[in-house]
Amino acid sequence: MIGEILLQVVLPVFILIGAGSLLQRLFRLDLYTLAKINFYYITPAAVFMSMYLSKMSASLLGLVVGFYALYIGILYIVSFTLTRSLKYSTSMKAAFTNSVILDNAGNYGMPVNELAFHGDSLAASLQSLIMALQSLLTFTYGVMSIQRAKLKGNYRIVIIGFLKMPVPYALVLGLVFHAFSVPLPLFISKPLTYAQESMVAVALLTLGAQIVKYPIRLARLDLYLSLLLRLLAAPTIGILLVLALGIKGIPAQALIIASGMPTGVNASLLAEEYGNEPDFAAQTVLISTLLNVVTITGLISVARMLG
Repeated sequence: MIGEILLQVVLPVFILIGAGSLLQRLFRLDLYTLAKINFYYITPAAVFMSMYLSKMSASLLGLVVGFYALYIGILYIVSFTLTRSLKYSTSMKAAFTNSVILDNAGNYGMPVNELAFHGDSLAASLQSLIMALQSLLTFTYGVMSIQRAKLKGNYRIVIIGFLKMPVPYALVLGLVFHAFSVPLPLFISKPLTYAQESMVAVALLTLGAQIVKYPIRLARLDLYLSLLLRLLAAPTIGILLVLALGIKGIPAQALIIASGMPTGVNASLLAEEYGNEPDFAAQTVLISTLLNVVTITGLISVARMLG
């Protein structure tokens, strides 16, 4: 199993990260422009298409949304309590919490899901929904928490900033188009599909470029606290919630595995976009992804036993 994950999931991810690092060293890429492309086109397109092509029933969709709300709520309370007790600055509170609750459900979670379930359509739809919910969380709480930190409580500007974000609209439109079986003409579906398929490469190349820009400082306590919550506490919460809610079968396995993803690339992209602790964010993404080689292997085994 470890060999399969290394060759089929982790190695492709790190080849792209390495390519981004090399390109940054050679050409000094414009990270601001790359972040804009991700925020305003690629991610909204991927979220819309995931919801538009979803194969889940309404009851299962509601169950997954309920699970996810509880899962994120518990993680947020734990992160909030920890950062407050350690007296972190406002900017660091936002960056730390984002590193814990914003995971890599898309460009890491989707390949892991495909490997673990051998392309099962239900499992893929569940992971797509988790990815969409994660994107919605990223562009609601994730964005607003950083804007609040940078704008020092100017909530009017924070709300206006959120309303300018395209991902929530893409999520709602995708669900509506799916519910009413609205056909998409080829000249619209093709550009959206191309953008969706490019998401993994563009996001990971950007991360690789960011890692070169910000040196890794392994002596940071906040880094290890983030890793502890993201890689160990989060999947533990996921397992307990699946058991408490009585979820069984493929949905149970998919949700358990989804709860064990590393810190998401979007946490780093947000930090770069708004200049909020970008070095810390890039480090949590890289190191949590490296360590996830071990934790996700164990979690897949646990999921299969419990599911």
